[in-house]
Amino acid sequence: MNPEGILSLICVAFLWGVTNPLMGKGSSGIQRVKHSNFLVQFGSELKFLLLNWKFVLPFLVNQCGSILFYFTLSSTDLSIAVPLTNGLTFLFTSVAGQCLGEHPASARTFVGMACVLLGVVLCLTDKM
Repeated sequence: MNPEGILSLICVAFLWGVTNPLMGKGSSGIQRVKHSNFLVQFGSELKFLLLNWKFVLPFLVNQCGSILFYFTLSSTDLSIAVPLTNGLTFLFTSVAGQCLGEHPASARTFVGMACVLLGVVLCLTDKM
């Protein structure tokens, strides 16, 4: 696996991980959108999100990560791209969430993240 591919996957994980809690914060208030009709409810929620820059901006950055992931898959091994990206995304989401004031992760969560990262490192070293 080439170093550019690994760096691209780390960038994807960073983009996805950092934008996850930002989209969560940006969508706060959607619970107040209430309608009895399902279609009107769906449309109102969609309108709420699309007109809210605090949601739209992180969403667009997140989608840029998806585009980068798509192009990176053409030159990387899928069996390493998916675990590397997903494992690091979880780590970046946890760190970004804590920086934004979300409740801190438990010790068990950190042990789980360490196990995932160790597994990713083992997969990487096996493929090289």
